[in-house]
Amino acid sequence: MAKLSVLDLSPINEGQTAGDALANSLSLAQHAEALGYHRYWVAEHHNMPGIASAATAVVIGHIAGGTQRIRVGAGGIMLPNHAPIMVAEQFGTLEALFPGRIDLGLGRAPGTDGVTAQALRRTLNSDPNKFPQDVLELREYLKDAQPNARVRAVPGEGSHVPLYILGSSLFGAQLAAILGLPFAFASHFAPAAMMQALQIYRSEFEPSETLEAPYVILGYNICAADTEAEARYLRTSGLQAFLNLRFGNPGKLPPPVEDFDSTLTAQQQQVMAQISSAASVGTADQVRQDVEAFLQQTQADELIVTSQIYDHAARLRSYEIAKQACCGL
Repeated sequence: MAKLSVLDLSPINEGQTAGDALANSLSLAQHAEALGYHRYWVAEHHNMPGIASAATAVVIGHIAGGTQRIRVGAGGIMLPNHAPIMVAEQFGTLEALFPGRIDLGLGRAPGTDGVTAQALRRTLNSDPNKFPQDVLELREYLKDAQPNARVRAVPGEGSHVPLYILGSSLFGAQLAAILGLPFAFASHFAPAAMMQALQIYRSEFEPSETLEAPYVILGYNICAADTEAEARYLRTSGLQAFLNLRFGNPGKLPPPVEDFDSTLTAQQQQVMAQISSAASVGTADQVRQDVEAFLQQTQADELIVTSQIYDHAARLRSYEIAKQACCGL
Protein backbone atom coordinates (compact mmCIF):
# COMPACT_ATOMS: atom_id res chain seq x y z
CA MET A 1 0.00 0.00 0.00
CA ALA A 2 1.45 3.38 -1.01
CA LYS A 3 1.92 6.00 1.69
CA LEU A 4 0.23 9.38 1.28
CA SER A 5 1.93 12.64 2.21
CA VAL A 6 1.55 16.41 1.76
CA LEU A 7 3.65 18.88 -0.22
CA ASP A 8 2.75 22.42 0.80
CA LEU A 9 4.00 25.49 -1.07
CA SER A 10 2.56 27.77 1.66
CA PRO A 11 0.63 29.76 -0.96
CA ILE A 12 -0.06 33.41 -0.25
CA ASN A 13 -3.55 34.17 -1.49
CA GLU A 14 -4.49 37.41 -3.18
CA GLY A 15 -5.68 39.74 -0.45
CA GLN A 16 -3.69 37.93 2.26
CA THR A 17 -0.23 38.07 3.83
CA ALA A 18 2.64 35.67 4.39
CA GLY A 19 1.48 35.41 7.99
CA ASP A 20 -1.91 34.21 6.80
CA ALA A 21 -0.24 31.64 4.54
CA LEU A 22 1.94 30.26 7.33
CA ALA A 23 -1.04 30.05 9.69
CA ASN A 24 -2.90 28.12 6.98
CA SER A 25 0.08 25.79 6.56
CA LEU A 26 0.09 24.92 10.24
CA SER A 27 -3.68 24.38 10.14
CA LEU A 28 -3.29 22.05 7.15
CA ALA A 29 -0.45 20.15 8.82
CA GLN A 30 -2.55 19.57 11.93
CA HIS A 31 -5.42 18.42 9.73
CA ALA A 32 -3.14 16.11 7.75
CA GLU A 33 -1.76 14.61 10.96
CA ALA A 34 -5.26 13.92 12.26
CA LEU A 35 -6.16 12.27 8.93
CA GLY A 36 -3.13 9.99 9.06
CA TYR A 37 -0.89 11.45 6.34
CA HIS A 38 2.67 10.16 6.57
CA ARG A 39 4.78 13.29 6.13
CA TYR A 40 4.46 17.03 5.48
CA TRP A 41 7.04 18.77 3.31
CA VAL A 42 7.54 22.42 2.43
CA ALA A 43 9.64 23.70 -0.45
CA GLU A 44 12.31 26.36 -0.87
CA HIS A 45 11.46 29.07 -3.40
CA HIS A 46 12.82 32.61 -3.52
CA ASN A 47 11.60 35.90 -4.95
CA MET A 48 8.12 34.41 -5.35
CA PRO A 49 5.33 36.79 -4.26
CA GLY A 50 2.91 33.90 -3.80
CA ILE A 51 5.03 31.48 -1.74
CA ALA A 52 5.80 31.94 1.97
CA SER A 53 8.27 29.07 2.53
CA ALA A 54 11.54 30.71 1.43
CA ALA A 55 13.05 30.32 4.92
CA THR A 56 12.32 26.61 4.75
CA ALA A 57 14.00 25.45 7.96
CA VAL A 58 12.14 28.13 9.93
CA VAL A 59 8.81 27.03 8.44
CA ILE A 60 9.59 23.40 9.27
CA GLY A 61 10.16 24.39 12.89
CA HIS A 62 6.81 26.22 12.87
CA ILE A 63 5.01 23.15 11.49
CA ALA A 64 6.79 20.59 13.67
CA GLY A 65 6.19 22.70 16.79
CA GLY A 66 2.46 22.72 16.14
CA THR A 67 2.11 18.99 15.46
CA GLN A 68 2.83 15.83 17.42
CA ARG A 69 3.57 12.82 15.22
CA ILE A 70 3.68 13.57 11.50
CA ARG A 71 7.11 13.68 9.86
CA VAL A 72 8.03 17.19 8.73
CA GLY A 73 10.70 18.20 6.28
CA ALA A 74 11.98 19.93 3.19
CA GLY A 75 10.87 19.03 -0.28
CA GLY A 76 13.35 20.42 -0.66
CA ILE A 77 16.34 22.47 0.31
CA MET A 78 18.08 23.77 -2.82
CA LEU A 79 21.65 22.89 -1.87
CA PRO A 80 23.43 25.23 -4.34
CA ASN A 81 22.01 28.12 -2.30
CA HIS A 82 23.64 26.98 0.96
CA ALA A 83 26.87 25.85 2.54
CA PRO A 84 26.41 22.17 3.47
CA ILE A 85 27.56 22.76 7.06
CA MET A 86 24.85 25.36 7.58
CA VAL A 87 22.19 22.96 6.30
CA ALA A 88 23.56 20.28 8.64
CA GLU A 89 23.40 22.67 11.58
CA GLN A 90 19.86 23.82 10.75
CA PHE A 91 18.46 20.34 10.32
CA GLY A 92 20.51 18.97 13.19
CA THR A 93 18.86 21.61 15.33
CA LEU A 94 15.42 20.63 14.06
CA GLU A 95 16.17 16.97 14.77
CA ALA A 96 17.32 17.86 18.30
CA LEU A 97 14.05 19.74 18.86
CA PHE A 98 11.79 17.16 17.20
CA PRO A 99 13.57 13.78 17.42
CA GLY A 100 12.74 11.21 14.77
CA ARG A 101 10.41 13.48 12.80
CA ILE A 102 12.63 15.51 10.46
CA ASP A 103 13.32 14.82 6.75
CA LEU A 104 15.80 16.57 4.47
CA GLY A 105 15.05 16.51 0.76
CA LEU A 106 17.79 17.99 -1.43
CA GLY A 107 17.58 19.59 -4.87
CA ARG A 108 20.24 21.02 -7.17
CA ALA A 109 18.23 23.85 -8.76
CA PRO A 110 18.43 27.31 -7.19
CA GLY A 111 14.64 27.46 -6.90
CA THR A 112 14.50 30.85 -8.55
CA ASP A 113 15.87 32.96 -11.41
CA GLY A 114 19.52 33.76 -12.09
CA VAL A 115 19.44 37.27 -10.63
CA THR A 116 17.95 36.02 -7.36
CA ALA A 117 20.42 33.12 -7.29
CA GLN A 118 23.22 35.66 -7.43
CA ALA A 119 21.63 37.56 -4.56
CA LEU A 120 21.40 34.37 -2.50
CA ARG A 121 25.07 33.45 -2.86
CA ARG A 122 26.45 36.88 -3.81
CA THR A 123 28.65 35.22 -6.41
CA LEU A 124 28.41 33.87 -9.93
CA ASN A 125 30.85 31.05 -9.12
CA SER A 126 28.28 28.75 -7.53
CA ASP A 127 28.19 25.61 -9.66
CA PRO A 128 25.09 23.36 -9.46
CA ASN A 129 27.26 20.58 -10.92
CA LYS A 130 28.95 20.43 -7.51
CA PHE A 131 25.69 19.11 -6.13
CA PRO A 132 26.89 15.48 -5.68
CA GLN A 133 29.95 16.65 -3.74
CA ASP A 134 27.80 18.94 -1.60
CA VAL A 135 25.44 16.05 -0.81
CA LEU A 136 28.38 13.87 0.26
CA GLU A 137 29.80 16.68 2.40
CA LEU A 138 26.43 17.25 4.06
CA ARG A 139 26.01 13.54 4.73
CA GLU A 140 29.39 13.43 6.46
CA TYR A 141 28.39 16.27 8.79
CA LEU A 142 25.28 14.32 9.85
CA LYS A 143 27.15 11.10 10.61
CA ASP A 144 28.61 10.09 13.97
CA ALA A 145 31.54 12.12 15.27
CA GLN A 146 34.88 11.55 13.55
CA PRO A 147 37.88 11.77 15.95
CA ASN A 148 40.06 13.81 13.58
CA ALA A 149 37.35 16.05 12.12
CA ARG A 150 38.45 19.68 12.06
CA VAL A 151 34.97 20.96 11.15
CA ARG A 152 31.91 19.60 12.93
CA ALA A 153 28.23 20.44 12.67
CA VAL A 154 26.87 21.07 16.16
CA PRO A 155 23.96 20.40 16.31
CA GLY A 156 23.90 17.97 13.40
CA GLU A 157 26.72 15.58 14.11
CA GLY A 158 25.32 12.13 14.88
CA SER A 159 21.76 13.19 14.06
CA HIS A 160 21.51 10.98 10.95
CA VAL A 161 18.71 13.13 9.53
CA PRO A 162 17.38 11.06 6.58
CA LEU A 163 18.28 12.45 3.16
CA TYR A 164 16.15 12.31 0.01
CA ILE A 165 17.27 13.29 -3.48
CA LEU A 166 14.76 15.41 -5.38
CA GLY A 167 14.61 15.81 -9.12
CA SER A 168 12.61 16.70 -12.20
CA SER A 169 15.08 15.17 -14.68
CA LEU A 170 17.32 12.13 -15.01
CA PHE A 171 20.24 13.59 -13.05
CA GLY A 172 18.57 13.23 -9.66
CA ALA A 173 17.53 9.66 -10.45
CA GLN A 174 21.11 8.68 -11.25
CA LEU A 175 22.53 10.35 -8.15
CA ALA A 176 19.91 8.83 -5.83
CA ALA A 177 20.65 5.40 -7.32
CA ILE A 178 24.42 5.74 -6.92
CA LEU A 179 24.13 6.93 -3.31
CA GLY A 180 21.42 4.44 -2.37
CA LEU A 181 19.03 7.16 -1.22
CA PRO A 182 15.26 7.58 -1.61
CA PHE A 183 14.23 9.47 -4.74
CA ALA A 184 11.42 12.04 -4.96
CA PHE A 185 10.41 13.07 -8.49
CA ALA A 186 8.58 16.34 -9.18
CA SER A 187 5.92 14.76 -11.37
CA HIS A 188 3.34 17.22 -10.07
CA PHE A 189 4.80 19.92 -12.34
CA ALA A 190 7.25 18.11 -14.67
CA PRO A 191 5.96 14.61 -15.42
CA ALA A 192 7.49 14.24 -18.91
CA ALA A 193 10.65 12.41 -17.81
CA MET A 194 9.04 10.58 -14.90
CA MET A 195 8.95 7.02 -16.25
CA GLN A 196 12.47 7.20 -17.68
CA ALA A 197 13.78 8.60 -14.39
CA LEU A 198 12.11 5.79 -12.43
CA GLN A 199 13.58 3.16 -14.76
CA ILE A 200 17.08 4.59 -14.31
CA TYR A 201 16.73 4.89 -10.55
CA ARG A 202 15.46 1.36 -10.06
CA SER A 203 17.84 -0.33 -12.51
CA GLU A 204 20.96 1.47 -11.27
CA PHE A 205 20.15 1.49 -7.55
CA GLU A 206 23.01 0.50 -5.24
CA PRO A 207 21.99 -0.66 -1.75
CA SER A 208 23.46 1.43 1.04
CA GLU A 209 23.54 1.57 4.82
CA THR A 210 20.58 3.94 4.45
CA LEU A 211 18.39 1.93 2.09
CA GLU A 212 18.38 -1.69 0.92
CA ALA A 213 15.98 -1.25 -2.01
CA PRO A 214 14.73 1.67 -4.15
CA TYR A 215 12.14 3.94 -2.60
CA VAL A 216 10.14 6.26 -4.87
CA ILE A 217 8.10 9.32 -3.88
CA LEU A 218 6.09 11.03 -6.62
CA GLY A 219 4.50 14.46 -6.57
CA TYR A 220 0.80 14.41 -7.46
CA ASN A 221 -1.85 17.11 -7.81
CA ILE A 222 -5.23 16.46 -6.24
CA CYS A 223 -8.15 18.86 -6.15
CA ALA A 224 -11.09 17.03 -4.63
CA ALA A 225 -14.57 18.21 -3.68
CA ASP A 226 -18.05 16.82 -3.13
CA THR A 227 -18.94 17.43 -6.77
CA GLU A 228 -16.85 17.35 -9.92
CA ALA A 229 -18.01 20.83 -10.91
CA GLU A 230 -16.84 22.28 -7.60
CA ALA A 231 -13.48 20.51 -7.84
CA ARG A 232 -12.86 21.81 -11.35
CA TYR A 233 -13.80 25.32 -10.24
CA LEU A 234 -11.45 25.20 -7.23
CA ARG A 235 -8.62 23.84 -9.39
CA THR A 236 -8.58 27.00 -11.53
CA SER A 237 -6.67 28.89 -8.81
CA GLY A 238 -3.69 26.56 -9.03
CA LEU A 239 -3.84 26.45 -12.82
CA GLN A 240 -3.82 30.24 -13.05
CA ALA A 241 -0.83 30.39 -10.73
CA PHE A 242 0.99 27.72 -12.73
CA LEU A 243 0.45 29.56 -16.01
CA ASN A 244 1.51 32.86 -14.47
CA LEU A 245 4.75 31.27 -13.31
CA ARG A 246 5.45 29.51 -16.60
CA PHE A 247 4.93 32.72 -18.57
CA GLY A 248 7.11 34.84 -16.33
CA ASN A 249 4.49 36.58 -14.21
CA PRO A 250 4.50 34.92 -10.78
CA GLY A 251 2.12 36.33 -8.20
CA LYS A 252 -0.14 35.48 -5.33
CA LEU A 253 -2.63 32.62 -5.60
CA PRO A 254 -5.70 34.03 -7.38
CA PRO A 255 -9.31 33.16 -6.55
CA PRO A 256 -11.01 30.57 -8.79
CA VAL A 257 -12.80 31.62 -11.95
CA GLU A 258 -15.68 30.26 -14.00
CA ASP A 259 -15.21 28.96 -17.58
CA PHE A 260 -11.42 28.89 -17.19
CA ASP A 261 -10.81 26.53 -20.11
CA SER A 262 -12.53 28.84 -22.55
CA THR A 263 -10.04 31.63 -21.79
CA LEU A 264 -6.92 29.61 -22.65
CA THR A 265 -4.82 30.14 -25.74
CA ALA A 266 -3.52 27.14 -27.69
CA GLN A 267 -0.10 27.60 -26.08
CA GLN A 268 -1.60 27.68 -22.60
CA GLN A 269 -3.66 24.56 -23.33
CA GLN A 270 -0.48 22.76 -24.33
CA VAL A 271 1.19 23.73 -21.05
CA MET A 272 -1.86 22.52 -19.11
CA ALA A 273 -1.77 19.16 -20.89
CA GLN A 274 1.80 18.62 -19.72
CA ILE A 275 0.82 18.36 -16.05
CA SER A 276 -2.49 16.50 -16.41
CA SER A 277 -0.86 13.07 -16.27
CA ALA A 278 -0.02 13.52 -12.60
CA ALA A 279 -3.25 15.07 -11.42
CA SER A 280 -6.75 14.18 -10.33
CA VAL A 281 -9.68 16.58 -10.15
CA GLY A 282 -13.10 15.48 -8.98
CA THR A 283 -14.99 13.50 -6.36
CA ALA A 284 -13.67 10.76 -4.09
CA ASP A 285 -14.55 8.07 -6.62
CA GLN A 286 -12.75 9.89 -9.42
CA VAL A 287 -9.69 10.50 -7.26
CA ARG A 288 -9.53 6.86 -6.25
CA GLN A 289 -9.68 5.69 -9.87
CA ASP A 290 -7.04 8.18 -11.01
CA VAL A 291 -4.65 7.46 -8.16
CA GLU A 292 -5.05 3.71 -8.54
CA ALA A 293 -4.17 3.95 -12.25
CA PHE A 294 -1.19 6.21 -11.50
CA LEU A 295 0.15 3.80 -8.88
CA GLN A 296 -0.28 0.84 -11.22
CA GLN A 297 1.70 2.71 -13.86
CA THR A 298 4.51 3.91 -11.59
CA GLN A 299 4.59 1.43 -8.69
CA ALA A 300 5.43 4.38 -6.44
CA ASP A 301 6.02 3.70 -2.76
CA GLU A 302 4.56 7.05 -1.78
CA LEU A 303 2.56 9.92 -3.25
CA ILE A 304 3.17 13.43 -1.96
CA VAL A 305 0.06 15.43 -2.72
CA THR A 306 -0.09 19.12 -3.49
CA SER A 307 -3.27 21.14 -3.78
CA GLN A 308 -3.31 24.85 -4.65
CA ILE A 309 -6.79 25.87 -3.51
CA TYR A 310 -7.68 29.48 -2.68
CA ASP A 311 -10.28 28.81 0.00
CA HIS A 312 -8.60 27.30 3.05
CA ALA A 313 -11.64 25.32 4.20
CA ALA A 314 -11.96 23.85 0.70
CA ARG A 315 -8.27 22.90 0.74
CA LEU A 316 -8.71 21.09 4.05
CA ARG A 317 -11.73 19.29 2.61
CA SER A 318 -9.76 18.30 -0.51
CA TYR A 319 -7.07 16.60 1.57
CA GLU A 320 -9.77 14.88 3.63
CA ILE A 321 -11.45 13.49 0.52
CA ALA A 322 -8.09 12.48 -0.97
CA LYS A 323 -7.10 10.52 2.13
CA GLN A 324 -10.45 8.74 2.28
CA ALA A 325 -10.33 7.97 -1.45
CA CYS A 326 -6.81 6.56 -1.31
CA CYS A 327 -7.24 4.46 1.83
CA GLY A 328 -6.10 0.93 1.04
CA LEU A 329 -4.48 1.69 -2.33
